[in-house]
This record gives sequence, C-alpha cells and structure tokens, in this order.
Amino acid sequence: MTRLTALAVSTLALLAEREMHPYELYQLMLQRREDRVIKVSAGSLYRAVERLASDGLIAASGIERHGHRPERTVYAITDAGRQALRESLAEMLGTHVNEYPEFPVAIREVRNLPAPAVAQLLRDRLAAVSESIQLTDAALDRVAAKGLARHFVLDVHYARAMLEAESRWIAQTIDELDAGTLTWPADVSAAPAAPTDPAAVAGAPAAAASATPE
Repeated sequence: MTRLTALAVSTLALLAEREMHPYELYQLMLQRREDRVIKVSAGSLYRAVERLASDGLIAASGIERHGHRPERTVYAITDAGRQALRESLAEMLGTHVNEYPEFPVAIREVRNLPAPAVAQLLRDRLAAVSESIQLTDAALDRVAAKGLARHFVLDVHYARAMLEAESRWIAQTIDELDAGTLTWPADVSAAPAAPTDPAAVAGAPAAAASATPE
C-alpha cells in the first residue's frame, strides 16, 4: 500500500466516524482545529477525497441537497479504507521519521548572526511559545470542564509537551548567550564552517549514503 498522506489519514478517520460530503469534512477539520497539525485547504481536501475514492478506500454512498445549493456527494469509508487507516496509524505511531521542520535549520546556521541579535530573536520566539502554551492550557481546561475523554485530545497534550520542551531549551540558550558561556564567532561575516564528519557531532547519526562511489 502506498503511504497515505496526513490529510488522507485524517479524512479516513473522520469518515470512520460517519458518512460525510467533502465540504462537511472540511468544516469539521477546521472546527476541530486539525489545521494545526496538517496543511489543509478546501482544494487539497477535495483532491484527497478524489484520490481516496479512486483507490477504493472510500466510496460514494449518496447525494445530498439542501434548498438551492448544489448537490453534494456523500462518502463512506470502505473495508479497505478502514484497513488502510489502521495500517497507516500503526506505521505513523511506531516509526520515527525526520519531518524536516525549519527551526532546527535556523539553529544549525545561527552562527551567521551576531549573538545579541540571536538572543533577542530567541526572546521573541520564547514569548510566542509561552503564549501558545497558555492558549493550549486554556483549551485543555475547557475540554476537562466538558468531561471529554483524554484520548480525544492526546494530540493537544503532545503539542503542549513539545512546546514546554522548546520553551525550556530556548530559555537555557538565552541564559548561556547572556552569560557568555556559549562561545560565538567574533566576526559572523566569516563564521567557521560546520564539521563535515558526522562522528564529530556527538549522538548525531550519519546519513545513509545516497550513491555508491564508482
């Protein structure tokens, strides 16, 4: 089976709850704030639905029409779709993959900026992360007040834990920059080259060779 995209997995998961037309799927994703963890637009969702239908993972189950609005095709998940959903979730949960976020790229190349600027930029980021933590805590409090089972919001708890870890790391790095214990190039216009030997970076796994030398 071809690996499903995150959007396809979310679509199958919603259709596993009940039959829906694509517009309802899109509205429900936004209502549940799934756009926090997957890139989704109306167009990308409709394309995902078409692909899932062509692969036999979902199937049209009826036509819905309200008033003068255009007809909308309602889709249901198939047995093959349920199996694909379970297999995809198992692979996503049990396999660690590099998702290539941007922040580590900036951190790796940050020596190209002067230390005072880096400290201020990290303070700006720390403020934004702290605000996100507060908003997440408020959302979790509302969920708890409604008595919603915790497994429905495990992703929010995970996101909160990641934000907390990032907050601690940023705060520690700022402290090191302020104290001068984090060494920095005196001239950032001639920043030293990074080590090319993966063994020089403690704990960093070497990337697999993409080609065999002739």
